[in-house]
Amino acid sequence: MEQLGIPELTSEQVEELSLIAEEAARKQILSKIPSKNIETLNISAETEGTKPVALNVEVDIVLVRSMKDFDVQKLADDAVKEAFASAEQFLRELTCRLRK
Repeated sequence: MEQLGIPELTSEQVEELSLIAEEAARKQILSKIPSKNIETLNISAETEGTKPVALNVEVDIVLVRSMKDFDVQKLADDAVKEAFASAEQFLRELTCRLRK
């Protein structure tokens, strides 16, 4: 994300970035699996630094037994990808707003 040329983020922007990433991952998972089939869902999105900012997204998901043949790893990987895509979009929009 360093090549986006983003300015140093405020603490509020860093917090918003984490929330956006976490929400995007959750939405991605819930768009594929009904919540009744999820036994455990933990998503953490943590940022380090303000410039450059580093984002770490972790998804821990356990499905109910009846979903044992479902590819949980792919579901988690797709959620992480969506979290990063949403975070990048937020940073691009932020950069555009600040340049005006």
